[in-house]
Amino acid sequence: MVVNFLVAHALEKTTGLSWFADFAIGFMVGGVSNYIFNRIWTFGSRRNPFVEGLQFLTVSAVALLAGGAIFSIAQRFDIRHFTATWFVATLSGTFVNFFINKYWTFRHLN
Repeated sequence: MVVNFLVAHALEKTTGLSWFADFAIGFMVGGVSNYIFNRIWTFGSRRNPFVEGLQFLTVSAVALLAGGAIFSIAQRFDIRHFTATWFVATLSGTFVNFFINKYWTFRHLN
């Protein structure tokens, strides 16, 4: 989350990209560190990292869609607070990420 937060907020302050683009880039950059920590620390996997990485990336894309829905709702209701929107979108993505990865990507470890 820290990597996601730093990247997304740096982009939001320095670029003219949409909030969702800032969020998406931060989310995916954070996802790389998330994969490494989940593989090594949370799940302790020794399976093929390429296969797991593709599965993890697929799950991240689904979680990103969940976050995108939050940003769409914020835009529709004219909510103009990036950090609050980022937090809710990230929280929704975190639940999606953890549970799908636990029961699909790292299921062999359960």
